[in-house]
Amino acid sequence: MTFNKIVVVGGGVLGSQIAFQTAYCGFDVTILLRSEASIERSKPKIESLKKTYLSSIDQMENKLEPYFRGLTKEKELNASQFNELRGKVEKAYKEIKLTTNFEEACHNADLIIESISEIIQEKINLYKKLSEIMEEKTFIVSNTSQLLPSELAPHTSRPEKFLNLHFANSIYRNNTAEIMGHPGTDENTYQEIIQFAEQINMVPLRLNKENRGYILSALLNPFLDASRQLWATGVADPETIDKCWKLSTSSPVGPFFIMDMIGLKTSYNVKLLNPKAREPGTIEYLVANKLKEMIDQGKLGISSGEGFYKYR
Repeated sequence: MTFNKIVVVGGGVLGSQIAFQTAYCGFDVTILLRSEASIERSKPKIESLKKTYLSSIDQMENKLEPYFRGLTKEKELNASQFNELRGKVEKAYKEIKLTTNFEEACHNADLIIESISEIIQEKINLYKKLSEIMEEKTFIVSNTSQLLPSELAPHTSRPEKFLNLHFANSIYRNNTAEIMGHPGTDENTYQEIIQFAEQINMVPLRLNKENRGYILSALLNPFLDASRQLWATGVADPETIDKCWKLSTSSPVGPFFIMDMIGLKTSYNVKLLNPKAREPGTIEYLVANKLKEMIDQGKLGISSGEGFYKYR
């Protein structure tokens, strides 16, 4: 099967990136959102991605940065080829569709990529609604970072055509696609999604078994948890913790900048998956409450202009 029409459900930090990257690589892309307000919040993200892609192409052409793997598989490009890449960006920006209409979005869809909040009941409700209108040919994947595909598959009406497909942030440069199935995933589904990942310039990484957090998040989350605990208990402020990490490891970024990139809502929702986050007196509860305080103040991370740091 050759995919053509792709639907991304959710226009958040990663949802918007997945949609733009997929459109950049020539697919017909629709972003399905739950309200007109969500559409208005997604538009600036798409605009920002357009600017980021064009700026990145300029950097590559002027040899200020290495080639970004998600933008081209070529090693050397001439001026005409760089202009072709710019044309792909403009075309993607122009042709991405945003809608709240489920029937319109899912009609003739080959693949639906779910990228909504890490709240299992919201995902289940979405799958049940999609099940009423999806065509038989449609595959569905989840970009969830923590939930297992076996927890979601029974609610999709097509468990054999369902698995998890997880992207890293800044997918045009960090172009990994972790592919994790469940015992009922058909082998053909794996092969179709691997092929799709390659077509959007990702490096497909197939997991041999289910693992909460895949590979990347399984490595990253303990690091971020340790950082949040240092902050929540008053050991040091975010800037000092980031500075310590960067100077000690030669890393270009620290954990709190990473959390601002990911978005504080995602960090908060992932934290709530731990039952202890709802038990007063636990460190998990303290961390969750401090994250909630920031969210209530509108400090959501880079997407809102302020999180642990200010960006405007």
